[in-house]
Amino acid sequence: MRKTPFRPRDDRITQGYNDGLLTVYGVTDAGPPGGLPIEKPVKKAVLRYEERRLGLQRYYSGKQNQVEVERVVRTPRLACVSSQDLAVTEDGRQYRIDMVQSAPDVYPPSMDLTLTRIDQNYKVSDLDTSGEGDGHGLV
Repeated sequence: MRKTPFRPRDDRITQGYNDGLLTVYGVTDAGPPGGLPIEKPVKKAVLRYEERRLGLQRYYSGKQNQVEVERVVRTPRLACVSSQDLAVTEDGRQYRIDMVQSAPDVYPPSMDLTLTRIDQNYKVSDLDTSGEGDGHGLV
């Protein structure tokens, strides 16, 4: 008899994350104490995602607040991901996570991330995840 992984028996939809990888970075201050702040991205997590439809209401609400909402993606739920983090897709595009929303009625527990365009890209390196580096956060 074939065993299936544990899954609650209810009416929730099984969520797939087949559209790509998203790396989440927290932006920290790498400047000297008492000096000018230097923003430096520090890797938090690498998540698989599914592209979601960007609704008109969300798009125009962003326009009213002078925010250019570009994408909405669904990822597995993690407590360490918050708004104002940096998200980088596998094609190298960088976005600010503007909103994190829990997605109800799906399994496994998921969250929707609203991604907005940023004007100035950060210099991110997968090799340096310690928070220490050359002190140049922006390119």
